[in-house]
Amino acid sequence: QVQLVTSGGGLVQAGDSLTLSCAASGRTFRTSTVGWFRQAPGKEREFAAAISWTDGRTDYADSVKGRFTISRHNPKNTVYLRMTNLKPEDTAVYYCAAARTMTKRPTEYDYWGQGTQVTVSS
Repeated sequence: QVQLVTSGGGLVQAGDSLTLSCAASGRTFRTSTVGWFRQAPGKEREFAAAISWTDGRTDYADSVKGRFTISRHNPKNTVYLRMTNLKPEDTAVYYCAAARTMTKRPTEYDYWGQGTQVTVSS
């Protein structure tokens, strides 16, 4: 099993920045990728960003490209999502998840963190 603990959410104003953390533990060797997803009220869960543990390759949704940066700190088994120039439409519960391959499909992620609320006021 892989355990993921998400933290760093909060209430911010439009234009502010926020960094989310995802700490992984357990059998992390079973996964190669950590992704961030978000789900706004009444909407489906959507992909935001992903990073490979091994080579650091990244992938972003068009809606966050240029504003969000995903990074990893392998010794700590932690992945970060740095979010800048936040907009009200970024308001959602943010989840980190782990998968065996680099993918944008939430159904292909085997392990999920508990989610953290990000609220951006206008």
